[in-house]
Amino acid sequence: MKCDLHQFTKWIEEIQEQPAWRSTADYEMDYYDGNQLDSEVLRQQREIGLPSAIENVTAPAIDSLTGMEVKQRKDWKVIPTDDEQGIDDRTKRGLGGKLHTAERESHADDSCSSGFFGLVTVGIGWVEVSRESDPFKYPYRCTPVHRNEIYWDMLAKRPDISDARYLVRRKWTGIEQAALLFPKHKKLIEATGSGWHGLDWQDITTDGGGSTSLSRSLDIERGWSVEEQEWRDIASERICLFEVWYRSWENVLVLKLRNGRVIEYDKNNPMHRQAVAIGVTLDKAIVGRVRLAWFLGPHQLHDGESPYKHGFFPYVPFWGKREDRTGVPYGLIRSIIFLQDEINARISKMQWGLGAIRTIRTEGAVVGEDEHFRQEVARPDADIILDAKHMSKPGAKFEVKRDFELNTQQYNRLQDARDAVERVTGVTDAFRGEGSKGQSGLAINSLIEQSVQGIAKMSANFETSRAMVGDLLLSLMLEDINGKLMELPVQAGPLGDDQPARVNVPTVDPETGTEYLTNDTSRMRLKCTLEDVPTTPSFRSQQLAALSEAFKSAPPEHQRVMMPQLLSLMDVPYKEELIKAIKDISVAPSEEDVEKRIADAVKKAVADQRFDLEERRIALMEKETAEKIAKIVEEKVNKRIESIYSAVQASREIAATPELSGVSDQILESAGFEDADAPPIVARPDRLDGPPPADDLSGSELPPENTSPMFPPRVQEPDIVTPEIDEQEQMNEADAGFQEGIEAQG
Repeated sequence: MKCDLHQFTKWIEEIQEQPAWRSTADYEMDYYDGNQLDSEVLRQQREIGLPSAIENVTAPAIDSLTGMEVKQRKDWKVIPTDDEQGIDDRTKRGLGGKLHTAERESHADDSCSSGFFGLVTVGIGWVEVSRESDPFKYPYRCTPVHRNEIYWDMLAKRPDISDARYLVRRKWTGIEQAALLFPKHKKLIEATGSGWHGLDWQDITTDGGGSTSLSRSLDIERGWSVEEQEWRDIASERICLFEVWYRSWENVLVLKLRNGRVIEYDKNNPMHRQAVAIGVTLDKAIVGRVRLAWFLGPHQLHDGESPYKHGFFPYVPFWGKREDRTGVPYGLIRSIIFLQDEINARISKMQWGLGAIRTIRTEGAVVGEDEHFRQEVARPDADIILDAKHMSKPGAKFEVKRDFELNTQQYNRLQDARDAVERVTGVTDAFRGEGSKGQSGLAINSLIEQSVQGIAKMSANFETSRAMVGDLLLSLMLEDINGKLMELPVQAGPLGDDQPARVNVPTVDPETGTEYLTNDTSRMRLKCTLEDVPTTPSFRSQQLAALSEAFKSAPPEHQRVMMPQLLSLMDVPYKEELIKAIKDISVAPSEEDVEKRIADAVKKAVADQRFDLEERRIALMEKETAEKIAKIVEEKVNKRIESIYSAVQASREIAATPELSGVSDQILESAGFEDADAPPIVARPDRLDGPPPADDLSGSELPPENTSPMFPPRVQEPDIVTPEIDEQEQMNEADAGFQEGIEAQG
């Protein structure tokens, strides 16, 4: 079933036939606002000379109850609908923490307080739980809605109106804003809002106008039976949009699983067909699907499925009291109105009586006009002139009286009316913090408990509605995080672990290879309920006082456990950091742990010392090794130099005396010398018989003569002829030069 114009008109006519309780509710709210004397009462008071007086006892009584709601406010907590789902506490706390953030950012507490105010005053309050259309704001919003904007199916019996056929909200808005909300119907909205003025009627009736259905829309509007002032204000250029939430009832097939979960059967889902094949129960059911339609008067702007998956209307009712026969809501102000009028009337009469004077006189007793006499006698310094001639007559009389006894009776009746306000509302002086003189604390607590009991039904209704607001907010939150891997911060309290909770974790079954999600939020069946104890500052102060007394008498080992909880109840700066520091040092080690820590520390110190010593030893060894290597290299170089020098000397000797080559070769072989070079070190005898061939030296440049005294002399160039000198002569010449040098120095 869809909401067409015919169905919408039937609901509008049904709403018009509902009991006229809204005007009564507005009248009751005037008493809370102090508008308690209407024009007729004021006129009558002026005629008889009564002063206007108002003592508003209604507002303080209501404010005391709303203050109690704020003082005893309880937070939401997330729990599963059953314990068979296996949801761990960390996940529940993580989702609860995210819900608390949504509660704070969406202003849910303030909205629920507004709903409680309507509940107490006139018996009904409404809170909208929806998504925020502004992308720059928090994605969810909780907004209080005035009672006169909401019309619902009053035949519904359930408190959450889950069995209601419809709910209509009337929203007056500007034409431009409505055109932005529905751009496809911009021309229709502008034409309807202006009353079809300023339009070219020829365009409406031509084919071009027919494409926008303006001609048909005008005919529908002319034939609609609802008054024009109900949905259009041409003078102020405002129109009324009807937001219609309704249920379309359908027959569906559902699967009932063994764990209690109920799923709508989808024939295109192979897993559903397989479940039916293995024997899962398949039943028929009648369900109501929530849909949304928008109307501008008789013109339908939209009709489609609900944008939310929770299956409820996005408006939560806060019920106070309801009439038994009609279901009309009402609150505490209905029972205060008579007493409030009585108090105002008594105060007005008492004030008038204090200044009223009654006179008894015979005609002609006073000199002057009667009107002048009445004005004069009412003055405190009245000067009245009597007619002496008249007063001398027998029976002449003149008396002035003030009836203060009548004022006493008025005052007693006033006190009775004030006391009756406490009796009908249940709000006593002790509940308001007054009238505690001469009363014990037990007596005061008993009076407060009586007041709480008097509104117990209203308090229970409020808790139910507040929990429903949390359910709808939780549903929106889960709808947005389904299928997304997230880490939710966990506030585990002063004694718990604050590790984050992970939801929608991708996991692969090692046996089948099937991918699935661990902690899948789409499969969780959760609901929102209220904490057992309030979380307000005043209640925390009471908890702090009680826990402080218990802390004083607790053993030291218990005090270490209680200290973080005690600090969590205090309003001190850097409380979280202080609790964390205390938790880190609160675990006292045992004697075995202390001994083990000491032993580990000693082992670590010894190991560190050994490591340092070993590091030093290795450094010294490396230094010694480097020095040895340097020494070996130096010795090797020296030996090579000596070997080269000796070889050069030997080659010189062999070059000077070729006959020594054979002897030298024999000596080297006897000493075990192995020739490792490819060419032999010792020249072959055939090469020692004569000088080398001329072609071996042709084209080559021989090095110049070596004149350094530190190296053996080199073989001279072949073109230089070395004279043959006897060996003895060479020795003599060397000695002579040496001696000559010594003598020269002398």
